[in-house]
Amino acid sequence: MNQQNPIANIPPVTRNVLIAIVVMFVAENLLQAVTQNGVYIIHRYFPLFPLQSEYFYPWQLITYALLHGNLMHLFFNGFAIWMFGSQIEHYWGEKRYAIFIIACILGSALANALFSPFPAIGISGAVYGLLIAYGMMWPNHTIMLMLPPIPIKAKYFVMIIAGMSVYSSLTAQQDGIAHLAHLGGALTGFLMIQYWRKKPPFKW
Repeated sequence: MNQQNPIANIPPVTRNVLIAIVVMFVAENLLQAVTQNGVYIIHRYFPLFPLQSEYFYPWQLITYALLHGNLMHLFFNGFAIWMFGSQIEHYWGEKRYAIFIIACILGSALANALFSPFPAIGISGAVYGLLIAYGMMWPNHTIMLMLPPIPIKAKYFVMIIAGMSVYSSLTAQQDGIAHLAHLGGALTGFLMIQYWRKKPPFKW
């Protein structure tokens, strides 16, 4: 392990995801001056628009996850991917972890594109999938919340975020948060774990 380079110590898939969202955040800000009919190019073609929208393109099912609204949005998503994703990738290995991340991104995207009238950006849906996976695999591990800074067992934390995700999706308002995308990512993560464990609804 490289003690001198903390970035090199992050497992490869997690590291590449973090690099990708940072690079896209920089590009997003640099390209804000490039417009088409008065609309920023990057905001027209890369966020995830509803499936019935004239602005929807298939590649948005992936590219939306690389965009973030502001530095705080990027920081919290990146911190969660580093904190939870690194441990999960070390446990699963690169291949299974990469499949899981991509599945959560797509599951999150489909939930928002099909059922929400609002566009979405950010990798939060995949983060929710990682949180679900972490809580299911290490339910009794204690994690430290940032706000408020209190310790809590992973299983209780997962129950809380799952409940909040369902509630927010059912009572969704135009608050700038892609609640359905969060729910889609969390549900995809849960189903992936159950499939690999051969448990309901995939028991055979």
